[in-house]
Amino acid sequence: MDEKIKILLFEDNPGDAGLIEEMLEEFADFLYELRNVETLSEGLNLLKESTFDVILSDLGLPDSDGIDTFLGIHARNSRIPIIILTGINDERIGIDSVKKGAQDYLVKGQVDGRLLKRSIQYSIERKKAEEKVQNLANIVESSNDAIITKSLDGIITSWNKGAEHVYGYPAEEILGKPAALLIPFSLVQEPKELIELIKRGKKIRQYETSRLRKDGRIIDVSMTLSPIFDVSGELIAISVIARDITESKKAEEKLQKSEERYRIVTEQTGQLIYEYDTEENKIYWAGDIEKVTGYAQEELLNTGIKLWANNVHPDDQRKVWDQKIIDCSQNIKDIENKRNFHLEYRFRRKDGEYIHIEDHGVCLQKGNYLTNKVLGIMKDITERKKAENVLKKIEEARKKEIHHRIKNNLQVISSLLDLQAEKFAGNDSYNTSKVLAAFRDSQNRVISMALIHEELYGSREVSTLNFGAYLQKLTEELFRCYSVGASGVHLLLEIEENIFFNMDTAVPLGMIVNELVSNSLKHAFPGESTGEIRIKLSSGGNGKSVNGKTGGKNEECKNNCYTLTVSDNGAGIPESVSIEDSDTLGIQLVTILVDQLDGILELNRESGTEFVIELTVEEDQ
Repeated sequence: MDEKIKILLFEDNPGDAGLIEEMLEEFADFLYELRNVETLSEGLNLLKESTFDVILSDLGLPDSDGIDTFLGIHARNSRIPIIILTGINDERIGIDSVKKGAQDYLVKGQVDGRLLKRSIQYSIERKKAEEKVQNLANIVESSNDAIITKSLDGIITSWNKGAEHVYGYPAEEILGKPAALLIPFSLVQEPKELIELIKRGKKIRQYETSRLRKDGRIIDVSMTLSPIFDVSGELIAISVIARDITESKKAEEKLQKSEERYRIVTEQTGQLIYEYDTEENKIYWAGDIEKVTGYAQEELLNTGIKLWANNVHPDDQRKVWDQKIIDCSQNIKDIENKRNFHLEYRFRRKDGEYIHIEDHGVCLQKGNYLTNKVLGIMKDITERKKAENVLKKIEEARKKEIHHRIKNNLQVISSLLDLQAEKFAGNDSYNTSKVLAAFRDSQNRVISMALIHEELYGSREVSTLNFGAYLQKLTEELFRCYSVGASGVHLLLEIEENIFFNMDTAVPLGMIVNELVSNSLKHAFPGESTGEIRIKLSSGGNGKSVNGKTGGKNEECKNNCYTLTVSDNGAGIPESVSIEDSDTLGIQLVTILVDQLDGILELNRESGTEFVIELTVEEDQ
């Protein structure tokens, strides 16, 4: 036993409880955990809260005595093995307890550590074995199939409820009687033949035959016969599992005989239905044969398999052959689990053009083994295949576009790192904190671009991106990066719905937001002060002149003009700092990217800091 065994001890005598613990410490060669309770009620409450593998119980407790102690524990916990601890005078009660469900009893004063250890181990294993046997018995008894055991001389020795339902005999009426009572007169020799096959080591599974019910009706059954051996390996009996398949056989026969099967598919569906008679080597067709194959009804009607097989594309013939569809007349045992088939292959029409065919079918048995019919439905899926090829080409083009855009953005990242490196070029010594801060800024710039790709390709679009959703993720990542999630700095997003940008606009605009929000988080709120950062994005612009610069395209913008505002109510940017001639890489990047977008940038310092950017986006976005 590798797992720790949890033992619950009911014992109110400290001396006896200590003795049990000492014996376990000395002789137990398994891991265990021992809990001791002194009353029945205390133990029952503990059993509600915790699980245990075995219970040791004295019968004399302050709140219970004698056999009632065991019955009280067993009634609440019948699945846990219980070992009774009795005095010399109570040995009879211990025996009664075992009769009523206890696994064992030990007499105090006569038990030693080895006996205690062995009793615990055996009780656990016996309980597990009992439960396994009970579970198997429950499965057998609850099964809808007839499960029977008969001796080699044909006497029925076991009979479940399923057998009573299938054959009509109650157990008390059939047990001990010959199984020949269930055999129709025409099959009296069959049981002997089956037993001989079992004796020779043959496996008999899903054997279809007929049997006789108590009411005189003959039913169709599918049987599996299995040998039963004794401990020495000698065959002593046979187990039979039988299922009544009378109704399913009737349905199958009705399907074979009924002409309704030819109405499954109409001419409007573009499908064909066929029946291949393997014995006569003829194929019967229904549906618009000429439309699909180019052959007229009379050309294919009653033809053999050869015509169809020769028109299957040479590269596909092996696949069709391997799945036993062309020669489905082979023994069903050779194609076990393949009676139903689904194939796709190319077929040459009468005009020489190849079409793609989807072929669903089923092989039907005659008797117990041989297939004599193949029923199937065929459909021309050529157009679907063409569509799949088009989609495949679109996907390939999409992957190439993704590769191209990622390569371009990697070049942008490389350029940004070069700019960052220039800030430290020529310095003989470096401030570690500034270098780390620079690396973090570079990291955030990369993240801002990565989030664009994640949002863009997550939606499986390669043309446009929902910029509002992207800004939400970007700002959450920035707040996390600068560890201000639990501080007094809050973010307010005012993003107009359904604003979509392509990559040429989204990447630089996302980097602008990254730089401005990062700058606010780093400098606007010194000393852990509270504050607010606001981002507003809306369509339409005012077309005004900013810092003497004319709005250009913004003067005539309508729905394709956008205004982005990033502001904070923090310490503000000193008047000495100019956005046109800043020595910080972040502000330089913002001005460069705004120019790249052909936009207008305005800085307001009246209350904190406010950056206003107006830009025009091409209408094809």
